[in-house]
Amino acid sequence: MVAYHEMRKQNLQLRVADAITSFAGSMIFVYLHAAAFAVWMVLAESSPWPTLTLVVSLEANFLSTFVLIGQNRQAAFQLAKADHDFVQQELELQTNTDLTRAIHVMTTELHRRALEAENDDR
Repeated sequence: MVAYHEMRKQNLQLRVADAITSFAGSMIFVYLHAAAFAVWMVLAESSPWPTLTLVVSLEANFLSTFVLIGQNRQAAFQLAKADHDFVQQELELQTNTDLTRAIHVMTTELHRRALEAENDDR
């Protein structure tokens, strides 16, 4: 997972998208927008609704793109993690199988030796 995060840090576009997504998903973003739109509607324009509708629609289009970028990033991370977990589980399964076989061989050998010792004692 460290390699995944390093790759993200090296790509400028991904860093910018991450920064925008982080900011757009914060309460500061909401407060700034509420304040900016209130000031604009009260002080800047006599009829703010047509322009405000256009600005909000454009902003929603761009923000939805950043949401999709964030979802794609999360999906890629989850896929990498799932692949890593699968490989680790397969290695553990192989190790457990090898250990089980070794224990079986040792148990069989101990049993054989115990039977031989019993037969020698008779």
